[in-house]
Amino acid sequence: MTLIKKAPKTATTIVIRSDTNARISQSRDPYYMLMRRLFQEEATATRGQKFLNMVEDRQKAGNPIKIQEWKSILEQLNVSRASFYGMRNKLTGAGLLSIKNGEYRLSGTFSKDLIDMARWWWTAILQNDEKNL
Repeated sequence: MTLIKKAPKTATTIVIRSDTNARISQSRDPYYMLMRRLFQEEATATRGQKFLNMVEDRQKAGNPIKIQEWKSILEQLNVSRASFYGMRNKLTGAGLLSIKNGEYRLSGTFSKDLIDMARWWWTAILQNDEKNL
């Protein structure tokens, strides 16, 4: 049996919207809109944003959140252990969060993957010059 905190964190689903008006950059709160594309429930999206903000603040302060601090995080987010690890695994799978040396850190994998997908679609499928991307 796999424990939820040890579950694979390799990929997740994100909602892609083709309507120009639905672009994240057009939103009043782009961070929240990104979380809504990852999480179906509004409450989970809000907690995901709060957790990433916590990670960012501690990372910038030079004191990254340690994985051993999970009990404190559960209290701060007012969430169950299973819900926290499910949320954390989704953020990790999306490439927004990484866990290295027992610490949570923001990750650039998400951005790199989107750029790679966009470049591939633009050049391989649409047969456009990469310079025009």
